[in-house]
Amino acid sequence: MPGGRLTQQERRQIALGLADSLPYAEIARRLDRPTSTVTREVMRNGGPTAYRADLAHRATEQRAHRRRKAPRDPGTPPQAHGRNSEAVREYEETFTTVFMQSGLPKMTARVLACLYTTDAGSLTASELAGHLRISPASVSKAVAFLESQGLLRRERDERRRERYVVDDDVMYQSTMAGARATAQLGEIARQGVGILGPGTPAAARLENIARFVDFVSESIARAADQAREILHSKPAATSDGVESQPQP
Repeated sequence: MPGGRLTQQERRQIALGLADSLPYAEIARRLDRPTSTVTREVMRNGGPTAYRADLAHRATEQRAHRRRKAPRDPGTPPQAHGRNSEAVREYEETFTTVFMQSGLPKMTARVLACLYTTDAGSLTASELAGHLRISPASVSKAVAFLESQGLLRRERDERRRERYVVDDDVMYQSTMAGARATAQLGEIARQGVGILGPGTPAAARLENIARFVDFVSESIARAADQAREILHSKPAATSDGVESQPQP
């Protein structure tokens, strides 16, 4: 399996695969690359609908040029567990892009990705500002939005510092909040049936929307309850030392 950076020709093959609606795994198989490589490449360059091979190649060259010119910060601590700093940074960018495509503003997405990729699952405002090299005001604004969406919670540590946490239960609560928001859409749609007149085309449309989102929200809530224990379990190690997914 080849290593190193993707070539321009490989990026064009990725673009062709996306145009043919091929899954990432199939595109990766054709390139003899890991699926994760293709996923990162697409997500950090606009996503499957906006990916352009030549633009992606140019952006990658520009990022590499900036990194070569950027002065090294001697105060930057080494990565824990022997992690590759560059790989971690690129993964955070990929995670950020995914959050942005789900509707989060860029700065908010960066903060959330940073929290999810830290071992502690929590950081202070100063730690976030330092890691992302942004202002405390930017951190405060992003945290306020994430908290309003149930995507993190606040707590005080032993030094009375406020920490922002994305533990296992936060993911469950966020999913349930999304299910409730979807259910509310159904309720509002159903109210319109009486206002617009039962039997009218508009009322029929709203009734169908209400039935659809009722089913979706109930399915999400039921699945989240059934799978909640996965968030509190540890992956089981296989005989070759590779972690496998726990069974719900």
